[in-house]
Amino acid sequence: MQLALATIFCTSFVLALSGALMPGPLLTVTVSESSRRGTITGPLMIFGHGLLELALIVALLSGLAPFLVRDDVFVFISLAGGAVLLFMGTTMLRSLPDQVMASPASSPDSRNLIVAGLVLSAVNPYWLIWWASIGLGYIMHSMKFGILGVTAFFCGHILADLAWYTLVSFGIARGRHMLGNGLYRKLIGGCAIFLIVFACWFVYSGVNRAIHVF
Repeated sequence: MQLALATIFCTSFVLALSGALMPGPLLTVTVSESSRRGTITGPLMIFGHGLLELALIVALLSGLAPFLVRDDVFVFISLAGGAVLLFMGTTMLRSLPDQVMASPASSPDSRNLIVAGLVLSAVNPYWLIWWASIGLGYIMHSMKFGILGVTAFFCGHILADLAWYTLVSFGIARGRHMLGNGLYRKLIGGCAIFLIVFACWFVYSGVNRAIHVF
């Protein structure tokens, strides 16, 4: 039993880490926010992300998976997510002239970062598809060992996210002293462009699915 739980934990950790390493909206905003809010950014973003994943696991166990893979749900999330990311990206670009380096906030607004982690996960249609397919498969396998199996799966999964995002925030926060205002604006501008690219990709995916299905 213990060996099986350890195996579930380790395989879940590796699978989640491979996904966490891939660029996405959540990672992009973590990079931009870590430069001004410090190392705590990653853990707080992942806390919000983890809350949503925990709720989704409960929903999947309650039979929500068929709903999440519906074409109309994918189209809606893609278009809504694209709109949110486009707004965030363009807002960041417009604010570039006023962006200057400052010391990380001594007590950053944790609620904003937690909500950001939750929202950026929710508006990503591919995150939902992953959970409704690969994630659900892992959950079903873990259920063979009861609640302990699901707990081992979730702990391995969220700890991989936490480890990577904490490392990213730490690296950005510790290296911020090497950034002048010019490089800082380039970093924020690059993150904004990435968000706009993700927005366009989400909208394209949603429109393309709608054209071929409806």
